[in-house]
Amino acid sequence: MYRTAVVTAAALALAVLSAAAMTAAAPQVPCYFIFGDSLVDNGNNNFIVSMARANYPPYGIDFAGGPTGRFSNGLTTVDVIAKLLGFDDLVPPFSEASGQQLLRGANFASAAAGIREETGQQLGARISFSGQVQNYQAAVQEVVSILGDDEAAAAAHLGRCVFTVGMGSNDYLNNYFMPALYSTGSRYTPERYADALAEQYAGALRAMYRYGARKVALVGVGQVGCSPNELAQRSSDGVACVELEQINGAVRMFNRRLVGLVDSFNRILPGAHFTYVNVYGIFEDIIKSPGAHGLKVTNAGCCGVGRNNGQVTCLPFQTPCGNRHEYLF
Repeated sequence: MYRTAVVTAAALALAVLSAAAMTAAAPQVPCYFIFGDSLVDNGNNNFIVSMARANYPPYGIDFAGGPTGRFSNGLTTVDVIAKLLGFDDLVPPFSEASGQQLLRGANFASAAAGIREETGQQLGARISFSGQVQNYQAAVQEVVSILGDDEAAAAAHLGRCVFTVGMGSNDYLNNYFMPALYSTGSRYTPERYADALAEQYAGALRAMYRYGARKVALVGVGQVGCSPNELAQRSSDGVACVELEQINGAVRMFNRRLVGLVDSFNRILPGAHFTYVNVYGIFEDIIKSPGAHGLKVTNAGCCGVGRNNGQVTCLPFQTPCGNRHEYLF
């Protein structure tokens, strides 16, 4: 179960608030739209045939109402951000949002999803980034309808909203570094793979821009080579992160492309305000100095099976650790 959301929320929130360029009103923006994977999925996978689901205990053990589909014991990063933005209610999953709710935003994230269409397919159904963007486009059409078929009014409304987009982790964990199931690792060098991912990512982000997205926090990929799953599989001692030309090295290449995308979009897209969120650096700081962030355990899951509690995710009704506040994962 991830506690990552809590410890990175402040830094991510600063980037989102910066992207919003807001005053002190509450709520500070009219709507908040979210795209991503299991780190921010809040229930979209509950309604599809997938192994990547978290709508059972002990997920949600510290969340009012219990399990919702969040891969966390409590709130996710975007939940915290929604509260900081002044929303009375958390942003609903797109699968449950309709009508007037869409004027306040929606969460399109899907666990196991990636930028590439095939990413995560071994886990069953999931909504890829292009699928999430298609769902956003459908939501925009409904917003236009709600506002009296006034496209100009819809554009003005969406232009004041905040968007967070965080994709790419699964394109490495559940694609490139799974050679038994995917051929990308043999067909691409890490550099070429980063280029291909960034190019596909950019196309979908431009589609979002065409449908009104202006204030976008683009979240980089974190140190996934330090996650319990990768430590269990690839670390010699279960502590040292998977570095160099392995996972973290490849992720750094991709993140550098994202910085370039942000600079490019802000330069060439009128009215665009993209912000890059350096989650990799945030993770690096946490892992180097966990105590400064109120943590004690960064190399094992609070709930899971096998080495580092990371070989299998938290099973239904499994008993998690009692000191959840001390775990990064």
